[in-house]
Amino acid sequence: QVQLMESGGGSVQAGGSLRLSCAASRYTYVSACVGWFRQAPGKEREGVATISTGGGSPYYADSVKGRFTISQDNAKKTVYLQMNSLKPEDTAMYYCAATRPFSGRCNEKSAFSADFRYWGQGTQVTVSS
Repeated sequence: QVQLMESGGGSVQAGGSLRLSCAASRYTYVSACVGWFRQAPGKEREGVATISTGGGSPYYADSVKGRFTISQDNAKKTVYLQMNSLKPEDTAMYYCAATRPFSGRCNEKSAFSADFRYWGQGTQVTVSS
C-alpha cells in the first residue's frame, strides 16, 4: 500500500515561513508527477505546486508564485514545499499527492488535473494576520 506522509504544518504569523515535507513509502519514485494541493474550509481543493519525479520545471498556482518553492530528494522519495511570505489566505489543509509510477511527467496542461492516484492525510497550515 502506497503511503504519503506529510509533516511540517503549523501556525505562523503573516510574513512567516514553513517547510512542508512529504515522504513516500512503498512507491516507485519514477516517471510520475508529485506535488501539493490545499483546501480551505468551504472552498474547493486547489493545486499549489507540482514537479516531475525525474526533475524538470515545476508548476505553481499563480497565487503562490514567487513565494513557494517545490523541491524533491529522489533518493529519499521526499517532496518539499518551502512557503515564504505566508498570507492569511494561505490557511488550509495541505495535501501531498502523486500519480502512478511510470504514468508520465507533469506537464503544463495537466499539472494539477492529472490522475493523482495517491494522497496523504494532510497537514494543517494556519496563518494569522
